[in-house]
Amino acid sequence: MSVQAILPRIMEIGAGASRKLPEVLAVLGCRRPLLVTDRMMVELGYAERLQAPLNERGIACETFADTVPEPTAASIQAGVAKVREGDYDAIVALGGGSPIDSAKAIAILGRHGGQIRDYRFPRQVNEPGLPVVAIPTTAGTGSEVTRFTIITDESSDEKMLCAGIGFMPQAALIDYELTLSLPARTTADTGIDALTHAIEAYVSRKANPYSDSQAIAAMRLLGPNLRRVYRDGGDRAAREAMMLGATLAGIAFSNASVALVHGMSRPIGAFFHVPHGLSNAMLLPSVTAFSIPAAERRYAKCAHAIGIAAESDDGAQANAKLLAFLHELNSELKVPTLEQFGAERARFEQLLPTMAEQALASGSPGNNPRVPDQAQIVELYQGLWR
Repeated sequence: MSVQAILPRIMEIGAGASRKLPEVLAVLGCRRPLLVTDRMMVELGYAERLQAPLNERGIACETFADTVPEPTAASIQAGVAKVREGDYDAIVALGGGSPIDSAKAIAILGRHGGQIRDYRFPRQVNEPGLPVVAIPTTAGTGSEVTRFTIITDESSDEKMLCAGIGFMPQAALIDYELTLSLPARTTADTGIDALTHAIEAYVSRKANPYSDSQAIAAMRLLGPNLRRVYRDGGDRAAREAMMLGATLAGIAFSNASVALVHGMSRPIGAFFHVPHGLSNAMLLPSVTAFSIPAAERRYAKCAHAIGIAAESDDGAQANAKLLAFLHELNSELKVPTLEQFGAERARFEQLLPTMAEQALASGSPGNNPRVPDQAQIVELYQGLWR
């Protein structure tokens, strides 16, 4: 059976890749871009760094910097209005997963109208929006190379998955130098997010030889370097490895889908405002333990790729080392429990049925090697408090 692999038309990878923005826009035939980013990127000077060479070439690039973490249907509306009122022919997305996800949604709604809930999964959005040039500043979400975006419907506190070729950026400029200033907490959360993408893509029921090759390569880069870069944010070799690993993990899950961790993670983020990578980290050890019996060989190969299992280890030994590694990683990277994060237990218990229902409705749990029912998802959620 053949597999359809979808990638950006143009990818520039390595130190200084972001400086190729003028040339990339020229190749795409675009001269009126809108920069979609957040306030931090403006304050750090990253936005001006992109705009200066464009201005030198006579390309005016206005800025929309009002994206927010964990974007909502309401938060993207000002950007949609700006696009519909302006005369833009491209969107440059600068930042972590939230600005890039916002930019993808703005690109579709700005061209086709409607509300973002009209485009939610299971609809496949294959009609093109405005061309997006994605420039990630974190080594985590892989959004620069995926056909997905996640936007929260604040009326129901549901994180909506939107999918389709229309959400794939036309170009991705992957410049690890933009991650050198990331604080340790963001480095940890986005790094675990990337590792989760790689593991879930590899064990997904939709895995295929193409996605497997990307996922294994990603784990080989991410596994040995995540703790290194957490300890020393200026470690350029580790930063470069993490950035490439995150992009490869994004390619892997864009072509194989994520699984149970992500399905359960989205409601935690929506209801308790836990950053996405952090909620993944909270869930990854327990969901992995739940899933191993249905895919022992696959998880064992993850342990080998990450570099924590010896060639002489059998499947059981490798998987035991994988679980130990995930627990140790959370401990070293100071991943809090949901209670330590500040969630109220009474509200959590009250929301458990809704969270489990939303997790199942996302479709991601159906890709898991061991597909849970609603009661099992509730039990896994309850384990976050033990």
